[in-house]
Amino acid sequence: MFAVKIPRIDSRRTALKLGLAAACGAAFPGSLLATRKAGAQQSGEQSTVGSQEQPFSFDVLSARMEQQAREEYRAPESTLPDVVANLSYDQHRAIRFRPEQALWRAEPGEFHLQAFYPGWVFKDTTKIFIGTGGVYSQHVFGSSDFEYRPPLDPSQFQTLDLGGVAGFRIHAPLQRPDYFDELVTFLGASYFRALGTGSRYGLSARGLAINTATSETEEFPRFSAFYIDQPQPADPSIRIMAELHSPSLAGAYLFVITPGHTTTIETTCRLYPRTDITRLGIAPLTSMYTFGENDRSDHDDFRPEVHDSDGLMVIRADGEEMWRPLKNPQTLALSYFQESSPRAFGLLQRDRDFTHYQDTEARYDLRPSLMIEMLGDWGNGVVELVEIPTDSEANDNIVAFWVPEAKATAGSTMEFRYLMKWGLSTLDETLMARVSGTYVGVGGNAAEASDNPSSRRFAINFSGGSIHNLPPDAELDPLVDMPPNARLLDSSLSRLPDGGWRLSLEIERDDAQPVELRVKLSMLQRIVSETWLYQWTSTT
Repeated sequence: MFAVKIPRIDSRRTALKLGLAAACGAAFPGSLLATRKAGAQQSGEQSTVGSQEQPFSFDVLSARMEQQAREEYRAPESTLPDVVANLSYDQHRAIRFRPEQALWRAEPGEFHLQAFYPGWVFKDTTKIFIGTGGVYSQHVFGSSDFEYRPPLDPSQFQTLDLGGVAGFRIHAPLQRPDYFDELVTFLGASYFRALGTGSRYGLSARGLAINTATSETEEFPRFSAFYIDQPQPADPSIRIMAELHSPSLAGAYLFVITPGHTTTIETTCRLYPRTDITRLGIAPLTSMYTFGENDRSDHDDFRPEVHDSDGLMVIRADGEEMWRPLKNPQTLALSYFQESSPRAFGLLQRDRDFTHYQDTEARYDLRPSLMIEMLGDWGNGVVELVEIPTDSEANDNIVAFWVPEAKATAGSTMEFRYLMKWGLSTLDETLMARVSGTYVGVGGNAAEASDNPSSRRFAINFSGGSIHNLPPDAELDPLVDMPPNARLLDSSLSRLPDGGWRLSLEIERDDAQPVELRVKLSMLQRIVSETWLYQWTSTT
């Protein structure tokens, strides 16, 4: 029903996840000119698209992908030499990109580019074209661009023709002007991830999700070619076009990436289905939630929380903000949020307190949040949240995406534009209080064992906004929507020492069906908080 992405390169406690530096070694700044002849001579002549008379544009790429969607899909054939295709995990990690070899290092500018070596799980390669003025030439990375460390024999790789690379990453000065930090990585199928100032890699994005969490076989589309505009010295952004291929669909993507405290990726995708698609997931996000304050279960771990993201945020068309804490369920859990032209959705790491994680290696407190802001009218559809059981933090078990109401049918054309915001803080300041913590436990009197196994206590902390400085005796009204299969036994609202407020609810369920809870705060008949959502299942 659901396939988790390619295995991670290393332990979550000792290395970054798939698509990061561990795939090719440590961080490596560097540069290689697009016209470097030595690499081209090693791997054959470069191909070129576009000309001064007929520039290769996003519209031209889109027309090409629309034409390919009319043709029968042909799965890529691996052309890797056996010594590369059969690399083990440890052997693949021993291949490092040479820092001095990356694109644009020798030139003034804000961006460097490095490549990832193919092999191990990366048997499908991608091609990289570099261009100016609408003319793009394939950049061929040769064996000499990489270092082959023990236990490898370097002589086995020196004359190999790679044909393509596993992916690439771009560096930019995020923390200080004299050092190029990792900014964005494209590696594996259509996966990519980015960083803002001060953050560490965590959740991933995908180009597209096809038949995720359905009875159909899930497809993992892949970016087979990238067309990257060579950045000029004063360029604040870097522009990338990409081809996307899948048995059911072809697509054209345009990314405009701007680094900053919050890094933005303005995205346009044009999709051309070959066949009818059961469920098309737009702007899919993939993350990890093992346990946290509201869902510790029986995890015997010295760390209080382990997760890349702790909640799903949805901003509705009317501006209402909804917060849904994530869980690690015992069985596959699906949640659907019916919306009409929503403003945004995303997976956030809202808790930034190191003491809540106590992990000096993974630094979950620095994992980025990612918001998807819709550009234009997306119409009716559903924000879908998929939560998959996992007993390991090495597994990505959280997926969120937009499912349009309009079906993806063979021969149709679909376009979506959105702004991705990656960073430690991706939300604007607001007068609305936001949920700062969710705590769940046994119901009843805390001093006595509960004799009612069907009741649970929910403690929801609200912080910030216009209610932060209210006096302790202020009258706030909790608005609690109770579904028909549950009843509210008790509620109370109290002041927190830091200036926030806690709403405590004891709720009893009537059956084994999921209980969908919805809560917000009101004062003087005005809403003063975001909306807290929660799915209480019989196993939580």
